[in-house]
Formats: sequence, C-alpha cells, structure tokens
Amino acid sequence: MLKKLAYFSLFLFLSMGCAQAEEYKEGVEYFRVADQATESADKIEVLEFFWYGCPHCYKFDPILEKWLETKPANVEFVRVPAVFRPEWKVHARAYYALQAMGLDEKYHAVIFDAMHKDKADLYSESAMVDFLVSKGVNEADFKAAYSSFSIDGLLRKAIKKVKGYAIKGVPAMVVNGKYLVSGTSAGSYENMLRIVDHLIKKEAAAKK
Repeated sequence: MLKKLAYFSLFLFLSMGCAQAEEYKEGVEYFRVADQATESADKIEVLEFFWYGCPHCYKFDPILEKWLETKPANVEFVRVPAVFRPEWKVHARAYYALQAMGLDEKYHAVIFDAMHKDKADLYSESAMVDFLVSKGVNEADFKAAYSSFSIDGLLRKAIKKVKGYAIKGVPAMVVNGKYLVSGTSAGSYENMLRIVDHLIKKEAAAKK
C-alpha cells in the first residue's frame, strides 16, 4: 500500500511538472525571434533590455535582482540599455561608462531611484554627470568613458540588438538569442522570470 502511494505521489509530482511546463506556450507567453549570435558560447545567455526612464523597468529591477541571486550557474546574464529614441542614448552611455569603470552594479539602482523615487531630471549628459559626481563618481574618469570610442561601439551594438530581436518595449528579456519574453506577454514581472527559467531549462536540454 505504501509503495502504491509512493508511486502515485511520484506520478502526481511529475504530472504537475509537465502541466506547469505546458502552461508556457510559444507565441503566447513568449515568442521565437530571429536567431542572433550570442556572446556566451559555453553558457545560456539571458539578456535584459531596460531603460532608466521606464517606470516598469524600475518596478521590475528589484524582482530581477532577487532572481540574479539564485540564477542557474549555466546562465550568463547581460543587461542591455534599450535605445528607442535619440535622448535615450544618454542613459545607455551612462550605463556603459559606469560598466567600464566597474561601477555599474553599484549605481544601477541608484539611478533608478533618483529618477523614479526622487523625480530627478537625468535626461541630459550634464545632468547625469552632475548627479553621479554628487554620488561619488570621479568626474574626469566618467566623462572620458562616456565619450570614448569603446562606448560608441557598445551603443551601436545595443541598438543593433534592439532591432535584431524586434524589441518593442521594456522591460524585455531574450533567452539564448532565440526567445523573447516581455511583461505584456508574461502577464507579470514574476511570471517573466518563471518563463525565463522554463526557457533556460529548455535550452539546457537542447544543448545536451
């Protein structure tokens, strides 16, 4: 009797797992995009497209940060600042400049809080420079990085990714250069990450 109950419990557990996996359907909760080359050949690449001025990205960021604490070891996570309008380049350049200085993680949430909690107007280069300097960033180093040739290249690459993956809004995530997940398709920020986890497992199985 106990053995039968154990088999039944295992069957129920497996059935629930399959049902959960089947909840996420291509073309509904996530979409297949034109395959793009990833920069993480030995890992599954997960991209997050964001914009500092986006209130949805601001709400998503702390949820994403919790996910990053326990993300699978086979995942390479990369933030990509989206550029839909010329004025968004200020934020993209600021992110990449801080990244070049090794300060992106330290100031990522700081910029978000300033814009959405404190309503800071950080839409120009001068405003962004003044703000970051007030927070302890070296002015000369930041300005040099901000206007550098390497940041020009990263900016062009980010714009190319937005177009290549047909990103229409942010926040959005792309798994392994193949699958696009957005807040709209997922229904909630938490579900975005559940779907991303599902797609990571899908890609991991495909690699095997």
